[in-house]
Amino acid sequence: MSAPPPALSTDLSGQVALVTGATSGLGRRFARVLADCGAQVALAGRRVERLEQVAKEIREAGGTALPLRLDMCDAAAVKAAPAQVEAGLGAPVSILVNNAGVPDAQRAHKMSLELIDTVFDTNLRGPYVLACEVARRLIEAKRPGRIVNISSVGAYHYAGQGAALYSITKAGIARMTEVLAVEWSRFHINVNGIAPGAFESEMMDGMLERMGDITRFFPRKRLGRPEQLDGTLLYLVSPSSECVTGTVVVVDDGQGGR
Repeated sequence: MSAPPPALSTDLSGQVALVTGATSGLGRRFARVLADCGAQVALAGRRVERLEQVAKEIREAGGTALPLRLDMCDAAAVKAAPAQVEAGLGAPVSILVNNAGVPDAQRAHKMSLELIDTVFDTNLRGPYVLACEVARRLIEAKRPGRIVNISSVGAYHYAGQGAALYSITKAGIARMTEVLAVEWSRFHINVNGIAPGAFESEMMDGMLERMGDITRFFPRKRLGRPEQLDGTLLYLVSPSSECVTGTVVVVDDGQGGR
C-alpha cells in the first residue's frame, strides 16, 4: 500500500487569525506570516498608529488586515474582541496567537501592586479570557480552531535577573496550554504553545539596556531572529499538526540549557 501524501500545506486561506501584541517584535512578524499564507488577520495592541502601519504593510502585500485597539488589562474589551473581529472580517476567529506580554523588570520584593496587576493581567489573565472566548464561539459554531500561546524559556529556567513574575506568568501560560488542550480536544480545537528564548524584539532591547550583552552567555553567542519562529508557528496552525495539542515547543537556540 502506498502512503498518503504528507499533510504539509501552510495554506491558511479561509482562516481568520487574531494576533495580540501585534504592534512590534514577534507579534508583528506572526501577523505578517499568517497573512502571507492567506489568513485574514486581526491585529490587536494598544498603539493604534503601529497597528495601522502593520495593517498597511499587509494590505500592500495583497493581504487582509483589521487593526483592533486592545488593552489586555481590560477584561471586558478582551472578552468582546472576538465578536469585533468576526463583525469586521465576516467569520469567527479560527486561529488565535496569544502573544501580548510585558516584562516586570524589577526584583520581586520591590514590585508595586499596580505593576503586579499589569503583569498578571497582560501575561496570563487576559490571554486566558481571550482563549476561552475564542473557544466558546468556535464551540457554538461547531468549528475547529487553533490556539497558539506564547510562553518563554523563562517558564522553565530562571536566571535571577529581575523577571520573577514574568517567569511565573509564562509558566502559567505553558500550563494553561496543557489543560485547555484537554478541555477542548473533543471540539477539535488544538491548543499549543511556543516558548522562545532571547529573540530580537522591543522587549529584548529594554533588557539589553539594563543587563548589557547577554549573548556572551549563550552557546551560539547570538539572539534569535523573529523569522526563525516562522516554521514553528506555521506548523502549529496548519494541517501538519492535526494531532498535536497540549504541546509547548521550546525554541531557544540552546540558550536555556537542559
